[in-house]
Amino acid sequence: MVASTEEHDHHQTVTNSKSARPYWGVVQANSFKCEVVAVGSELLLGQIVDTNSSWIGEQLATAGIDSYYQTKVGDNFDRMKEVFSTALDRSDAVIVTGGLGPTQDDITRNVIADLMGAKLVRNQEIVDRIAAMFGNRGRQMPQNNLLQADVPAGGQPIPVQPGTAAGLVCPVKDSTGAEKVIYAVPGVPWEMKKMVAHFVLGDLKERAGITSVIKSRTLRTWGMSESGLAERLAEEIERIDVAGSGATIAFNASGIEGLKLRLTAKGESEADADRQLADEESRIRAIIGNAVIFGTDEQTMEHAVLKLCREQGLTLGLAESLTGGLIGARITAVPGSSDVFRGSIVSYASEVKAKVLGVPDLPDVSQEAVEAMALGACESLGSDCAVAVTGVAGPEPWQGVKPGTVWMASAIDGDVQSSMVTWPFDRERTRHFTVINALNGLRLRLLDGA
Repeated sequence: MVASTEEHDHHQTVTNSKSARPYWGVVQANSFKCEVVAVGSELLLGQIVDTNSSWIGEQLATAGIDSYYQTKVGDNFDRMKEVFSTALDRSDAVIVTGGLGPTQDDITRNVIADLMGAKLVRNQEIVDRIAAMFGNRGRQMPQNNLLQADVPAGGQPIPVQPGTAAGLVCPVKDSTGAEKVIYAVPGVPWEMKKMVAHFVLGDLKERAGITSVIKSRTLRTWGMSESGLAERLAEEIERIDVAGSGATIAFNASGIEGLKLRLTAKGESEADADRQLADEESRIRAIIGNAVIFGTDEQTMEHAVLKLCREQGLTLGLAESLTGGLIGARITAVPGSSDVFRGSIVSYASEVKAKVLGVPDLPDVSQEAVEAMALGACESLGSDCAVAVTGVAGPEPWQGVKPGTVWMASAIDGDVQSSMVTWPFDRERTRHFTVINALNGLRLRLLDGA
């Protein structure tokens, strides 16, 4: 079961020094493999999407640890034991996510104890920690939560405990008697990520004898297809293959977040890996240009727009019709946006467009209307620039305009430009693709101005 803990604001951390880590030998780095198992019947039923395994797989790859298998299994003792045993036979380490909650179907710790031939022992330090989490909320700990303090004899709790679920790191023999290790982490994503990032990955690298540093950088793009980018970068990819060194390039299509180029470099130190990433990023920017690349790593399109506005001393306003406030929501999700963003007028009805934005008696979905909306937003909100959108999200035509038809405009210091697109999507994707496309239109104009 993917456990859901009740106390999320009390992050407990135990000393995470090398001496605190349980250690059962080193395997040659070039042969070390780690497998991922996600536990929870709800994963098999499609009630919850297994994002944990994909995230863990990404972290293992970044750490330079091979991972060949990922498995999902329901909350059944015999099936879990079979899956865990199979994973241990073909890998050196196994990360199990889920099944550490306080309910009857949370049996991951029981299965691990059975594989170890060990009894579960209640850890008083964990009991006290969980009780303190409840106490900080003025609540008494339910007796069921005591189950989360049970640790297989011979194993140890992971020395990072963000919630009530304690992780486990346990030595387990495979069917041949070879020593392996199994990590159990919660199914709650944010708890799992803290344990993996702050303990599991480092412990795995130490066991594997990995001393090199692998780092990644993501370049976010908008405006070119994956095949188009691949064609533009074909010679650069070939150069990397021939050289056999430096950062590598991988493509990751991310829908409304654009197409991502993931650069990965392996170095003898962080500085060495950073140098390789910087060199490759510079080469790629020279090939495809900053008009296509709008951000790196976690920088979204709204980050890019706000940054350009800030650098040019401009304030921003919005006039939204079919997006219904989505653009404003994304802008205000960026910390510090208040120094640039003036506000958004959600003018869904025609009379609101007329009374608030001063749009004349025109068809709502037209070039003239969207340009008047952009200028009206600047005037009403007192902003230097604005983005405006209007259209038909569907699923039915409106005022004779077919679904997917969208007009977008940007105004900067009274100069307005507009464009029209017909999206081949459903209602929700039409709205979200409009958000990033409209923001990108303003970004490109601000780049030209810079």
